[in-house]
Amino acid sequence: MIEAQATARGVRTSAQKAGLVCELIRGKGVNQALATLQFTRKTIARELAKVLRSAVANAQQKDGFSGDIERLYVLACYANQGPSMKRVRPAPMGRAYRVTKRTAHLTVRVAERPLKIARVSEEGDAAQKPARARKTAAPKRAAAAKA
Repeated sequence: MIEAQATARGVRTSAQKAGLVCELIRGKGVNQALATLQFTRKTIARELAKVLRSAVANAQQKDGFSGDIERLYVLACYANQGPSMKRVRPAPMGRAYRVTKRTAHLTVRVAERPLKIARVSEEGDAAQKPARARKTAAPKRAAAAKA
């Protein structure tokens, strides 16, 4: 199973705001995640889409990649807090208020979904045994409910 990662460091937003958008795409397929980001009305969605495309490109460069982008999905997407820039804002009576302009580190990890192989049962009786057990238990429950 191929995994790839991309990180954007020092993006001008808070980690909390970016985390809200990360929750939207976590666990989704790559194409569905890109479509979700395209129609998300948050500024950070554009930056996150860039990071996601970069992670897909990194996966394509790995040895052993099947070449099928449809099988890729967002394994992890998170935003960590980056360094904050401290600024000063003038306040009344000669005072100054501190303003922190926050940054975030965006990380997206993509992975390939394993191929699903149909499982063939050796005996047909094994699939019928639980159905028989349920049939015998149903009259007992009905009799208990009447009493």
